[in-house]
Amino acid sequence: MSIRVGLISLGCAKNLVDSEHMLARLAEAGMTLVDSVEEADVAVINTCGFIEAAKQEAIQAILETAALKQSGQLRALVVTGCLAQRYAEEIAAELPEIDAVLGTGSYTDIVEAVRAVAQTPGAGYRSFGAIDEAELEGGRILLTPGYSAYLKIAEGCSNHCAYCVIPKLRGKFRSRPMEAILEEARALAAAGVREIIVVAQDITRYGIDLYGARRLSDLLRELCAMDFTWVRLHYLYPDEITDDMIETIASEPKIVKYLDIPIQHVNDRILKAMHRRGDRAFLRELFSRLRARIPGLVLRTSLIVGLPGETNEEFEQLCDFMREMNIERAGVFCYSPEEGSEAAEMPDQIDEDVKNERRMVLEELQSDVLDRFAARMKGQLIDVLCEGWDGETGLYFGRSYADSPEIDGRVLFDSAFSVEEGQFVPVRITGAQGADLTGNTETAE
Repeated sequence: MSIRVGLISLGCAKNLVDSEHMLARLAEAGMTLVDSVEEADVAVINTCGFIEAAKQEAIQAILETAALKQSGQLRALVVTGCLAQRYAEEIAAELPEIDAVLGTGSYTDIVEAVRAVAQTPGAGYRSFGAIDEAELEGGRILLTPGYSAYLKIAEGCSNHCAYCVIPKLRGKFRSRPMEAILEEARALAAAGVREIIVVAQDITRYGIDLYGARRLSDLLRELCAMDFTWVRLHYLYPDEITDDMIETIASEPKIVKYLDIPIQHVNDRILKAMHRRGDRAFLRELFSRLRARIPGLVLRTSLIVGLPGETNEEFEQLCDFMREMNIERAGVFCYSPEEGSEAAEMPDQIDEDVKNERRMVLEELQSDVLDRFAARMKGQLIDVLCEGWDGETGLYFGRSYADSPEIDGRVLFDSAFSVEEGQFVPVRITGAQGADLTGNTETAE
């Protein structure tokens, strides 16, 4: 009888792609994929272990799934991903309910692991391959809606920021060969994907390790020649953005004018302590140049408040920058002291209450920027990717070019004609509800 497998994918889009690879391997091996772990013989949890909140989410998912095993609903539990890589010994000692653990370098062993624990639960299957040599190719079963998919073009990171442990979990930066990426992209386009989201820890470095030069612009031009409507970009590190990249983004109509550029901070001393390249003057000049060259550009960034030693004056510089630059989208995070990171050993760790106060100040500033953005959008006719219909409100909902999946707002709209999920429709923006824009197709011209 076929083994029924249910998978829970946690964390970032890059981890989601790994989950999709695992599902494809399990299906190719003849296993039955089910929609929930409650229906499964074996549950697989692909975890994130980047920051404390992600660790807690992963542990909660493990405990809830382990309860199904203890009640007899589930035969075995497999844990993979970053938490498994980072805390292998602790998992083995403290969570005996887990039957198999695969590190980030060994997710390709998923079929062997599932077969082993399905046959002998509690056998303690473990596999930890070299994180710098993890397989990057293979088939996928999409966990995203059929009209939108991620395209991971590289793995790992070589930036070694002081607060971050990703290089220890995912290895050094490694580009996928361009032809392999393009072959996968052609298959996605043929399957009906209309929004492709190019993703890596740092897409701006693409090609340096394989070809000795940045090849992102070449890759993007090839993708824009395919049958996609939108090509979306995550994540561009500021100091690696070249004039050629800017020109490609500006000139290719399929590349949505939305750029996710993590800056983390703008104070020169804090940036240096973080091991971030560039300074406040560089960031101001870069964003101004991007705005001038790419009309209608929406910027997203991520910010860290409360790095050890951050003063009130240094935090205020960050606030001033956000007021000046009007960055439309910002994720604000309290610094999390992660074991194994350089910053965790820094003196002058900041009280959690102070970090949370600073986070709330920035989020309030961001709310003001969102209000101004909504006012600027009012009256505009924009293309919206419909993602469904809400029976309670009687409105369709979807995303504009300014909205990336899961992290940004939506467009809520009325329509005089039927709109299908995955369809692009022109919507006239009429207002806003919180972070969401509102509009309708009736007045679209």
